[in-house]
Amino acid sequence: MAHNTNMYGPLSLAFLGDAVFGLLVRERLLLTAERPVGRLHTLSTKLVNAAAQADAARLLQPLLTEAERDVYRRGRNAHPGHTPKNQSEGDYHSATGLEALFGWLYLRGEHDRLRTLFDAVWQDGESIARQEKTDP
Repeated sequence: MAHNTNMYGPLSLAFLGDAVFGLLVRERLLLTAERPVGRLHTLSTKLVNAAAQADAARLLQPLLTEAERDVYRRGRNAHPGHTPKNQSEGDYHSATGLEALFGWLYLRGEHDRLRTLFDAVWQDGESIARQEKTDP
């Protein structure tokens, strides 16, 4: 069911998009990583953080439509009021843009587009999961 996304600000969209991105990562890890839950959690924290999401945002830029770029830009330029101490301000703003985009797509019911964009950035997650599989 699609919702009117115009009534939500970029930080509200990012609030939802953070959960959407995290769910997609956890789902993919569960389906592909074959590890105990504790290891799955460790892997997910390596993939759902500002630095990893900023990298994902950079990878997605050439794939975004003009409307998607606008949502990303509004999220990136929003001022959440704080930056986590272990993250750079630039990465945090880029991650917020990515989260706003994922929240926007989710509310619009564009789940196929969400999966397409997520698949485009999953290669990094897949390589982390493979590396973890070989670690003791």
